[in-house]
Amino acid sequence: MHAFRDDALGEHDAVGLAEAIRRGEVGAAEVARDAAERVRSVEDRLHAVQLHAAPDPAAGGAAGAFAGVPSFVKDNTDRRGLPTGHGSAAFTPRAARRDAPFARQFLSTGVTVLGKTRLPEFGFSPSTEFEAAEPVRNPWNTGRSAGGSSGGSAALVAAGAVPIAHANDGGGSIRIPSACCGLVGLKPTRGRVVPNAQSRQLPLDLVTDGVVTRSVRDSAAFLAAAERYWRNPGLPPVGLVEGPSGRRLRIGLLLDSPNGVRSDAATREAVTETAAALERLGHTVEPVRPAIDPRFTADFLTYWGLLSFLIGVTGRTLGDGFDRRRMDGLSRGLRETYLENWRGTPGVLRRLRRTKEAYAAAFRGHDLLLSPVLAHTTPPIGHLSPAVPYPTLIERILAYVAFTPIDNVVGTPSLSLPGPTTTAEGLPIGVMFSARPGAERTLLDVAFTLESERPFHRIQDA
Repeated sequence: MHAFRDDALGEHDAVGLAEAIRRGEVGAAEVARDAAERVRSVEDRLHAVQLHAAPDPAAGGAAGAFAGVPSFVKDNTDRRGLPTGHGSAAFTPRAARRDAPFARQFLSTGVTVLGKTRLPEFGFSPSTEFEAAEPVRNPWNTGRSAGGSSGGSAALVAAGAVPIAHANDGGGSIRIPSACCGLVGLKPTRGRVVPNAQSRQLPLDLVTDGVVTRSVRDSAAFLAAAERYWRNPGLPPVGLVEGPSGRRLRIGLLLDSPNGVRSDAATREAVTETAAALERLGHTVEPVRPAIDPRFTADFLTYWGLLSFLIGVTGRTLGDGFDRRRMDGLSRGLRETYLENWRGTPGVLRRLRRTKEAYAAAFRGHDLLLSPVLAHTTPPIGHLSPAVPYPTLIERILAYVAFTPIDNVVGTPSLSLPGPTTTAEGLPIGVMFSARPGAERTLLDVAFTLESERPFHRIQDA
């Protein structure tokens, strides 16, 4: 299910489309109209859009790296004049009075915003599904999940409706939908982009904003453009990475999660074939096992529940008529889990913060870690629905999302990349690289290397 056509919007990635607009080969207004039409042509099957919006000619930057490129903002981030619903039916959102700080950074790249994309309630689920609304469907197979929480953004980019879209990641929410939909998804180092307004007030900041793309150069160009708007002086600059450096890397390999969740056969094959390709190219790949506290999963789940509890307490600030009883089954279950365990909060926070030390030890002698993004391949719609009884649902989520949260807790950059193999049904499988804080250039280096060695599978060829 895709919208690719033989024209500029179908042929180019975001960098190429911006170049075509700058050269006058195609007009920005024409591209915006074509993209809006493409979005509508797939929306009745994908259900990826929360709301459509007319382009604002005063927004964006005429000289930005993506000037005139159509895109979307995820519906947990304020865009002036548009309501922010956070994927929840528990309240009626109000129109935002101003752009969120990251939205301003995103707009500075020159993108033309055509609306907002859907996410599961408050971004808690790794699948963009709802109790009483259509799920976001995967364009590779509409019976499968598009991932979460940036599922709407990933579905539109994978389907060829727009070449780039906003996403953010608090436990895997850029990397998970990228893996499900065959995209490039880079979670930057904590503090690399403008801090997320909500999460920086929490005891442990998990969320980093970014984008989902179909090419490595688009992800690289986004980071460089975002850095021109604002750069964190506490991190080494990224600059514009334009291709592989030829540097030989030492890479640690994890096939199973540090806390013992075993990946399935198809996922293991994608990761081991990636490792073999890197070795053929002269890199060193060797097994490594980070000594993560065995309580990490339970601690992360407790902190996750704390977030749901806090939303239930403060939700009235989000919009009109907030009623925590209308939060979905996953949100309610997380909140109840926290209320059962709240007395252990200080220990949970202390242990989660200590994860940084154990994870850093895994990078001694290694430039990167290579692992699955997810422990098993993309599930069918309904498997992770919030309508599933909470005990079953949370067991399924923890058996699926076993690799990504560590980078959120530690703040390290991490990249989902389409793997060299697909499932028996032809669905993409993602592989993940993680690096030391501030080492996005190394992630982009290996991503460019693999992309040039074996171009990613294309939905139009499936």
